[in-house]
Amino acid sequence: MDFDKRVKELKAVRGVGTIADLERKKRWVATAQSAVYALATLRELFLKFLMLVENGVKDEEGHLPSFMEFSLDQLRFATSGFSVENIVSEHGEKGPNIVYKGKLDNKKIAVKRFNRSAWPDPRQFLEESKAVGQLHNVRLANLIGCCCEGDERLLVAEYMPNDTLAKHLFHCNCANAGETQPMQWTMRLRVALHLAQALEYCRSKGRALYHDLNPYRVLFDEDGNSRLSCFGLMKNSRDGKSYSTNLAFTPPEYLRTEC
Repeated sequence: MDFDKRVKELKAVRGVGTIADLERKKRWVATAQSAVYALATLRELFLKFLMLVENGVKDEEGHLPSFMEFSLDQLRFATSGFSVENIVSEHGEKGPNIVYKGKLDNKKIAVKRFNRSAWPDPRQFLEESKAVGQLHNVRLANLIGCCCEGDERLLVAEYMPNDTLAKHLFHCNCANAGETQPMQWTMRLRVALHLAQALEYCRSKGRALYHDLNPYRVLFDEDGNSRLSCFGLMKNSRDGKSYSTNLAFTPPEYLRTEC
């Protein structure tokens, strides 16, 4: 019986002109069109990725000021005295290093303040900060300055107002309370493309390693484009020696040269 029923359905699709048959055909056509559109979108993103790998990623240096060394007073004023209300770190005051939002010369900034035991060697901190500060790209939340006074170590970067990838993936609520709105797959693919572009740019500039790569390191700018935080390009330091807590991205060619 099931076989006969299936044969009848196939015959109906081929041309029986009842209203029910026509509606069924419309649904099948709509489904096929959606599938074709999805495949076309995937193809377009994949072609963009191939172009990225082949041609690399261009610098974007015109819109950023030169790397600067700020005073502690400047950054204290910019963050309203490192106010708790200005903390934007995902873990608030509980993290070992805290990120604040601030305003300096009418421009919004993000200020990362390290704990007192980090970076005991001021020369090493300045060298590392200036090296990362030379990287300017539209796919990065770029580093624009630092502060090294006494035992204080701070980084200053572009401020990204639209939260992190982690928040959009795991903690984003839609207008209807209690319901989660998952990130669309087209947007996820776009984020993956932007992340690949950022890492490829850093690799091309000699910064092949990215420390602590995770959804909290991917930020969204005012236009909703994803950017990779420059903070993960800084080597970690303890007792004057560089180390990595979670070396999540290492290019295969780098591993081959290190073996």
